[in-house]
This record gives sequence, structure tokens and C-alpha cells, in this order.
Amino acid sequence: MGSRLRENVKQLFECFCEVAAPVGEKPAWILQKYPNSFSDEEILKSVPKFAYPCEFENLLVQHFSFVLTSIDSKWTFGFCRHDPKTETALVILSALPWHETFYKLLNHIASLTSNANGDDLWKFLENVHTCGVPVPGNSISIPLPNTTVNFICQSPKQFQLPSIPENRNLTEYYSAIDSHNMMMIFASMLYERRIIFISKRLSRLSACVQACNALIYPMIWQHIYIPVLPLSLIDYLLAPMPFLIGVPTLTLQKVPKSDLGEVVILDADNNTIESPFQDLESLPQDVVINLKKALRNRPALLGDGVSRAFLRALVQLTAGYREALTLQQGERITFNQNAFVESRPSSMQPFLRKMLELQIFQQFIEERLNMLNSGLGFSDEFEMEACSYSAKSSSKFMQQYREWTYTMRKESSAFFRSVKDKANPAVKYAVKSVKDKGKDMKTAYKGLKWKGRSNRSETSMRFHQPRSAPSSPTLDKKSIDFTSPPKSPNGVAATSNYRKDLRLRNSNFTDTSRKQYSPLSPSSPEETDPPLERINIDLMHELRDVIFPNTPPVDRTVSFFFFFTLYTLLYIFIVIVIFYFTS
Repeated sequence: MGSRLRENVKQLFECFCEVAAPVGEKPAWILQKYPNSFSDEEILKSVPKFAYPCEFENLLVQHFSFVLTSIDSKWTFGFCRHDPKTETALVILSALPWHETFYKLLNHIASLTSNANGDDLWKFLENVHTCGVPVPGNSISIPLPNTTVNFICQSPKQFQLPSIPENRNLTEYYSAIDSHNMMMIFASMLYERRIIFISKRLSRLSACVQACNALIYPMIWQHIYIPVLPLSLIDYLLAPMPFLIGVPTLTLQKVPKSDLGEVVILDADNNTIESPFQDLESLPQDVVINLKKALRNRPALLGDGVSRAFLRALVQLTAGYREALTLQQGERITFNQNAFVESRPSSMQPFLRKMLELQIFQQFIEERLNMLNSGLGFSDEFEMEACSYSAKSSSKFMQQYREWTYTMRKESSAFFRSVKDKANPAVKYAVKSVKDKGKDMKTAYKGLKWKGRSNRSETSMRFHQPRSAPSSPTLDKKSIDFTSPPKSPNGVAATSNYRKDLRLRNSNFTDTSRKQYSPLSPSSPEETDPPLERINIDLMHELRDVIFPNTPPVDRTVSFFFFFTLYTLLYIFIVIVIFYFTS
């Protein structure tokens, strides 16, 4: 099982569409698209519904996003721009969740659509479509035709947490919702409730839903996920399974509250929440107290402060999964659910037993085991925070450490002979880096790999596998049927004269679509690359006879820099020990 996000994306966007607004009883329809070869009829049929999900007041330019879920549970993001001066919406479809990048791209496209020379738009779209995806942290620059302005596409850094004000979704969420209500939504997501956001503004609605989903990182919502619900899909609000749905205020008014059942409703316009549950009170109170304290420090919440506060709450809840890993040489790493619960404080255990049944947690564990057993390295923000947290108390690893040191004393000479030949090159590089600089420990061990054994069987977990999670709607599987506008010589629909006869085109439009409540298909999360756990031990003292057999005790009066370098070398040595006995 993989992430809801697609891997190895080759193009910045899949398709650009200009969608004509509904006229009377006639629904919205696609006026033109690029590339013209894009032929996924299910997606093309869905785009007008999501671009104009309901009647709404449009006084200012606004951006919002929607999500289409494919049959393999992968997400396609739709980025939409509405301008009150026009009768159309601009939509970009992409597998990349880069909201700021695509909102900026839509602004450039809007300036080109008003240009009399329609060829400039298609030339620019072709350049963007064929430029490829920059590697994380890098950018590409594409000039706009007949201007000195460039479109700069910046690829987000890998594992970077959302920050304020750079991340528009999180900034909008934090501005609209107070910290207490954010915590209530966070708790309800951990209990996998049926959650509804409402707002009159589509931009605020989609931003809040997308942001709250980002705040459960490294977990991923596994159920129905619709940042903006079209009126035609209103029946999804009656689904008996968990969901996270953004609903325009007028749309929700069409559903009797008695039909909704037990549901959490957050009004993003008025910062009010209704919930029949006591989810926040049911979380371990030390976790809640620490989260409240972090969110009270408003000056520290700029940048990634909000994201990191929620990440540390999840670390406090779940970093103990490391205590429940079975690490036996020659076997696959497995997870013991009882050991996980029993290793945590008694105040946390009731919640953790419930957490074992959650799909978001089961998928999180499965993803971590897959990374360990396949030899992928650890370098994500969750594991970095978990290292810091676990260093304070790690009883199981202390016990394993003592076993390793005993074996080291017994087999020291053979060990040092084999490390040179067997050590992962990343470990060798880390040792060299520390010797040379002695300062940048993070850089030194970021390249470490947990070397996996070959020819291993599928991951074995001692709890049952997650149930399949339902996906968000994409669209009906009936064929699309709309009247296409005239084509230009380059095969793309012409734009020069469509506005004056827009009503005539709509009058000839025949909508053959029908609302359909289709079966929900399974989802599949994954994620990231995490770091090795820091162990709080005095390896120098216990292995002095192995490391320095003829060396007197360390002089504690040496300079700070020398002491720091020595301690760092010890840390790398521990990593080598762990690597040797787990490879």
C-alpha cells in the first residue's frame, strides 16, 4: 500500500481547463483545455461540478482547491481561480499538492487569457507542461510571453512542515479558527469521526480542510476526503463511515440535521464547533496540556510553530512504537501491539488501545515497518522529534544496548575487522564528516541507512491489517457529452469569440450526467524517511577496554570543542554497532 499522493510525478500539471459558469438550469461546462490530448473523461466530467460547486457570491478574486480520488485511491488536486470580472473559472489539475505554486500559475494564466493574442497562452502552457518537476528545494523559471515577468516554480523542501505565513491554507485556518477548536478537530480526526467544515467562502472552506489534514502528519486521513463538496454529491453527507468534508453553508442548509446523525460541525466563518463527542477530553491529559501550552505562545507560532506543536503531540502519543519493535538478527522487524501499550504511562494506555484500531495509526505503523525492512533511511521531521523525545526514556533500547556492549567485548577484534568491509558507505561518510568538522551532527547522520536484509517476506504485524478505507468521489463512469467550442489551428479550442455567444452554446448543451453514489474504494497511505533513535548511554565508559585498550581515562578538562567532537564520535560508533548487529 502506498500514499494517497502519487510518486515519481513527471509533469507539473496534468491538465488546464477553462470552465464556463452555469446559465439558468444549464450546468457548468468545459470551454477549453490544454493539452487537447488529455482524455480522462471521468475527470473532465467532474471538473465543472467542483469548479462551480454551488451558488456563491463572488465579489473578489478567490482561489480554492478540490480533490478527486481515483480508483486506486490516489489524489488529483484541482486548483481553481474565480474572478468576478469574468464568466469563467480557471482550473489546473495536478498530482502535486503545491497550493501556492498553482495559485500563482493561475494568476499568470489569467493575465494571458485577457490578451488578444491567444497563442501566448498556449505557448506558455506548453512550456510549463514540458518543463518537468524540479527536485525538492530547487526552482525553475519560465518567462511569460511578451513580458519581463517569469513564472518561478519552487519545489518545497522534502519533509518541510507547513509554515505561517508562507502556507496559505494553514494561515487561513489559524486566522479563522482559535487554538481550542483546532485541538477539538485534531482530537476528532484521531478518533476518525464524521467531520464537516462549513463556510460561505470557498477559499476559506478548502483552506481549512486542507490545513487540518496536514496537521495530523505523519498520518494521512484514510476515509472520504472532499475539501469542497459539490451540491450534486450532497448524499455523501449521509454516508455512515468517517469523512472529512468541506460544505458550503447554503448546501448544508438543504440537509435536515436529524439526517446527519452524529457529526462534528465546525463553522469556519463564526469560529464555532458542535460535537456530540468528548474527544479532546478523552485524549491523555498530559498531551493536551503540552499542546495547549505550545499553542498559547503566539509569537512562537509563526513559521512552523503551529505544525510543530501538533507534531510533538503526535510524537508524545506514538513515538513509543519504537519500544514495541522486535529487532532480532536475521528476522524481519515486527510490531507488538501489547508491548506498545504497556511501554507507555498508564494514563495513556486507554487511549492507545483505541488507537490500535484506527486506520490512520495502523497505516502509520505499516509504513514505518516497510521503511525499516526495505532499508530506507530515516530523515523526516517526525523521527527527528521522536529521537529527541525517546532520548528521555528508552528502557528497551537500553537493555538491547547492554546486550550489544557485552557482545562487543566478546567479539571486538572480529568486529573492527569486519566493519571496514561491511559498513554502509553512508556510515563511513558520517564518521569522516564528524572527524573533519565535529559540528554538524545533523548532516552527518542524515545519510545513515538502516540496511535491510534481502529476500525478506511481507511485513508481519501482530494486529489485524487495516480495513480498506473509502475514497473521495471522483465522478460517474458514464461518458462525457458536451458541445465543444471551435478549434484553433494548433488543435486547442479558440477563445477569441466565445464570450459573446456563451449563452447560445449553453442553450445547446445537453447534460447526460446523473448523480451516482458509487462504491467507495480502498485507500492507501505511506510516507517519509525518518532518523535513527538517539540512545542516552555512556558507551565510552563501558567499552573503554574495546575502543581504547591502552589509553588512560579521558581528561574532562579538555576544551569544549574537543569534548563535543569526542562525544559525537561515540554517537557514530553506537550507530556502527547497531548497524553491525542488525545487518
